[in-house]
Amino acid sequence: MATTTTTLETNAPVTLKLRSSEQTDKQEEEPYRYAHLLPHFSHDHYPPLTPFAHIDPGRRALGHPNPRSFLDNATVVELTPSLGNEVHGLNLAELSDEGRDQLALEVARRGLVVFRDQHDFIDRGPEFYKAWGRHFGRLHVHPTSGHPEGYPEIHLVYRDAKSSFNFEVDQSITTTVWHSDVSYELQPPGLTTFFLLSQPVTGGDTLFTSQVSILKKLSPQFVAFLRTLKAVHSGVEQADFSRAGNRGGIVRREPVENIHPVVRRHPVTGEEALYVNRQFTRRIVGLKREESENILRFLYDHIDKSGDNQARVKWQPGTIVLWDNRVTAHSAIIDYKESGERRHGARITPQAERPIGPADLDLSS
Repeated sequence: MATTTTTLETNAPVTLKLRSSEQTDKQEEEPYRYAHLLPHFSHDHYPPLTPFAHIDPGRRALGHPNPRSFLDNATVVELTPSLGNEVHGLNLAELSDEGRDQLALEVARRGLVVFRDQHDFIDRGPEFYKAWGRHFGRLHVHPTSGHPEGYPEIHLVYRDAKSSFNFEVDQSITTTVWHSDVSYELQPPGLTTFFLLSQPVTGGDTLFTSQVSILKKLSPQFVAFLRTLKAVHSGVEQADFSRAGNRGGIVRREPVENIHPVVRRHPVTGEEALYVNRQFTRRIVGLKREESENILRFLYDHIDKSGDNQARVKWQPGTIVLWDNRVTAHSAIIDYKESGERRHGARITPQAERPIGPADLDLSS
């Protein structure tokens, strides 16, 4: 990071941060290294997604004598007791297929894994990103977001001093919106890979929470009741946001609504997790409106306020974060608007199985 030095009357040198306006000017003047990955909004229209059989690669790692052997030469630090690891000294781009299977299991068990110094991976480009993602499942094509031209499988987030191509709602006192990515799909994502190509000097962190720990905080009687419930997840509001001229103004696939269990089970670890989120969950099936609203409001409040279940990722150049959307929720923090700095990220989003609930829970309607 660039610095400037000024001298006070004491003649003691003081190091000051580069002013955000200077940082913004610098971004605008220099050729942007990742210009080929800027958001593109094609006018292609895609048919509805079709069901597919998902085989979780983490399951293959269960039979390995040491399913964490891919970390043997790395340094691993737990972010919190129940959520997240930070890893140094491992090049994700060079992982074997067996290593990727072990990675999937590690992310399933820890919910979130942060890898530092991954410039090799990031600089390999979109063809590599796609090949990486396909190891973990069928790649999701987002219905409304920007993507690098020719690569609709790569979901982009983008904001700078002049524009934003994100699903952001300004009429709120907070930018924190907990969600699990595109949970409205019949088969939402499992292991997800995300990294920033450009970032503000400070700010733009990402919050994560363990939906496994969130559930465990509740009383056994209440959890037993939640296991009997199913909820509607909807992509309609997100599509309407784009149809109103926001983001890129494009809807490439008609929005869907799907019913998922309120408590889902991970297919590899067997752990149960709460599966509702403020961004996409709309109502609990079979309950009256007031009943549904009060239960969901309580659960959203529980997610919002449970700092003891959360981890915060502070981005550094070369950082890649992987999380399991089946057992975590997350929120971007948009606290850098006034700086005008660029935040440009790419997400690789393989789909997984249809959420698994109790065997006797009918998810047909």
